[in-house]
Amino acid sequence: MLAAKGAASMEHRRCNWNWSEIVSSVLEQLAASWHQGKPRGICSICSAHPWVLEAAIEQALEDGSHLLVEATSNQVNHQGGYTGMQPEDFRGLVTGIAEAKGFDASRLILGGDHLGPNPWQKQPAAEAMREAVRMVESYARAGFRKIHLDASMACGDERGPLSDEVIAARAAELCAAAEEASGSEKPVYVIGTEVPVPGGATEALAHLQPTSRAAAAMTLDIHRKVFAEKGLGNAWRRVIALVVQPGVEFNHDSVIDYDAAGAAPLVEFLKEEKDLVYEAHSTDYQRPESYRHLVRDGFAILKVGPALTFAMREALQALAFIEVELVEPARSSRLMKVLESVMLAEPRHWEHHYTGDEQAKRLQRRYSYSDRVRYYWTNPQVKAAVDRLIENLREQAIPETLLSAFLPEQYSAVRAGALRADAHAIILHRIRAVLRIYAQACNA
Repeated sequence: MLAAKGAASMEHRRCNWNWSEIVSSVLEQLAASWHQGKPRGICSICSAHPWVLEAAIEQALEDGSHLLVEATSNQVNHQGGYTGMQPEDFRGLVTGIAEAKGFDASRLILGGDHLGPNPWQKQPAAEAMREAVRMVESYARAGFRKIHLDASMACGDERGPLSDEVIAARAAELCAAAEEASGSEKPVYVIGTEVPVPGGATEALAHLQPTSRAAAAMTLDIHRKVFAEKGLGNAWRRVIALVVQPGVEFNHDSVIDYDAAGAAPLVEFLKEEKDLVYEAHSTDYQRPESYRHLVRDGFAILKVGPALTFAMREALQALAFIEVELVEPARSSRLMKVLESVMLAEPRHWEHHYTGDEQAKRLQRRYSYSDRVRYYWTNPQVKAAVDRLIENLREQAIPETLLSAFLPEQYSAVRAGALRADAHAIILHRIRAVLRIYAQACNA
C-alpha cells in the first residue's frame, strides 16, 4: 500500500479539486444542518490498519457518502509515530486503497487528531512544542484539511492541569504553523480541552460527568480571544467544532452509554453558537440508539477507533478457531498463540494499561475494549501468522456449518448471497458491522 504514496501525492498536486472547499462544504455544513433542525453527522475513522480503511471505504461507497479518516499524533507524525508513517505516507496509504476500490478522491477527507505536544510531553514544554509545531506543519503540507488542535497536556517541566489561557495560546501557535504550511488550501479546525483518554479509560467506570455549559463557554471564549490577539481571525472562522465530554466512555470491560438528559446543558449552549457542532471522542461500543441521539444533540462528528480493530480481532480469532477444525496442526497458523507470545515478549503497548493477576491480564490482552492488540498486527511474526491463516482458509473451503458456529452474522450473509465465504471478505464484513451502525445514525 505504501508504494502508492508518490503517485497519490502527485495526483493530489496536479488535480483540479479545491480541497478546502470540499472540506468546508461537508464539515461546515454540519453546523448549518443542525441549527436548521436537520441534524446530520459524520463518522471519523481513527485507524491506520489497511483492512479497517478498506472496510470504511467500502461502506462509504455503499452509502454514497464522504469519508473522514484521521491519524493521531502518536500514530503518525514527522518522526514516524508508532506506525512508522509520516503524514505523507499515511495519505499515500489511504489514497492508494481508495484508488484500488474506485472511491472518488474528492469525497475523501483526511484529518489529524490530538495534534499537539502529546507524543513529547515528557520533554520540557518548549522542546515539546517545537516538535508539535513541526508535526502540524507536516500534516498541513501533506494535505490534511481537518486538524484537531490539542495542547491540553502538561509537559515534563510543568504541573498540570494547564490553564485554559496556556492551552489556548499553544493551540494558536499550532494553528499559525498550520496556516503557514498549508498554502492556499486552508484547514478547518477543531478545538477543545475536555478530551476523553485516547483508547479508553483504565480505571473502573460508574458515572461520567459531561462537560458543564460553563466550561464549554469558557474554553470557547478564551480560544476566540487568544486567536484574535494572535491575528488568527481568518483561521477562527474555520473553527467548526468543539470537543467536549458528552458523558460517553469505555474501559477494559464496560461502557458508559450516552445519557441525553445529562448533556442537555451542552445542547442548549450549542444553540447559541451558530457556526459550531460538537466532536465526540471515545464513542466506541455505544448502543445504536446512542449514536442517533448524539447526532440529534449536535455531536455531529463521531470518533471511532478501537471498536473497529476489536471487531477485526474477533473475526480473525473466529477464523483461527475454524482453521483448527479444518487444517492439520503442522500447517496451522497458530495465530492466537503467536499473538499472545509476541505480546508477552514485547509488553510495552499494554503493561502500563492492564492490571490484576495473570489471569486478568491474559483476558485483557485478548478481549479488552481498549484493544491494545491493535498495536501488534504489524509485528512480523503476527503478520506472517495472519497471512498463513488467510492462505490456509483460501485453500480449504469454509463450510457453512463452521461459519454458523463461529461467525453467525457472516453465516447469515453468506446464506443470503450477500457475502462470499472468503476469509478476507468475512473480516471486512465484520468491521463493517460496526461502521453500518455509525452510518445509519449519521445519514438518518
